Amino acid sequence: MQWAKVILAAVFEVGWVIGLKHAVTWWEWSLTLISIYISFHLLVLSGKYLPVGTAYAVFAGLGTVGTVLSDTFLFGEELQPINFVLIGLLLTGVIGLKLAEGQPKEANT
Repeated sequence: MQWAKVILAAVFEVGWVIGLKHAVTWWEWSLTLISIYISFHLLVLSGKYLPVGTAYAVFAGLGTVGTVLSDTFLFGEELQPINFVLIGLLLTGVIGLKLAEGQPKEANT
């Protein structure tokens, strides 16, 4: 359930990032501010139960990927081949952090 909050927080992050770039009217700015609040509120709630560093990395990684894809599909930004490589590296890092989260610590000898 806590990871669902992080994922939903990332969805709202994409919304407020788009809003920061494209909002013009008062209601668009209102939606942007509401998205900021919901995004960080969900992240803070999940941080009470999840490792904060890992939760934030997942939040930021998903938000970044979502923002890049939104720019491409909603606003016609061109996606360069290097973008795929960098998004892949980002997702690999996020997945690696999640997998390493439960690993036991090595004892110093």
